[in-house]
Amino acid sequence: MFKLENIPNLLTLLRILVIPIIIVFLEIGDQFYSWLALFLYTLACLSDFLDGYLARKFELESSFGRFLDPIADKILVVSVLFILVSNSIINGFFVYPALIIIIREILVSGLRDFFAHSTDTLLVTKLSKWKTLIQMFSLGFLIVSNHFETKIILFVGYFGLTVASLMTIHTGYIYFKKNLRLFK
Repeated sequence: MFKLENIPNLLTLLRILVIPIIIVFLEIGDQFYSWLALFLYTLACLSDFLDGYLARKFELESSFGRFLDPIADKILVVSVLFILVSNSIINGFFVYPALIIIIREILVSGLRDFFAHSTDTLLVTKLSKWKTLIQMFSLGFLIVSNHFETKIILFVGYFGLTVASLMTIHTGYIYFKKNLRLFK
């Protein structure tokens, strides 16, 4: 039977299940499939915000959701970044902002794993939420950037990726500084 408390976890699971489809569509590279990839990617990003909102608003947070939601987000972002680099949509200097984002995702996952058995919780900043939003938007632009005559879409994607990577460095610093107390 379908229960309200399952909706956030179901959205997270659906986000994970759609990632391989997005990757296949990106690999095909055809304009039609790139737009389908963008559509599915957008749904995945919206589900990220919706599952968190529902879980908090209706007090439906679960251990399963706290564990799986950040993993789903990281798999989505890292997979799309990897495919965009692999297909040379992200290239040259802009590989470095992508790398910064990937390294931060690994470091934060490592920290969460390290403190998994702690009674303390890791603090997250509101700026991190903005970083995620900018990161998701920029990747959306990059997904379809090859299918426009003008390079403005590519520029917007690169600009957003660069801003997100700078915010990643800043929020990563804040994240580690605020959570340094957990190392003591």
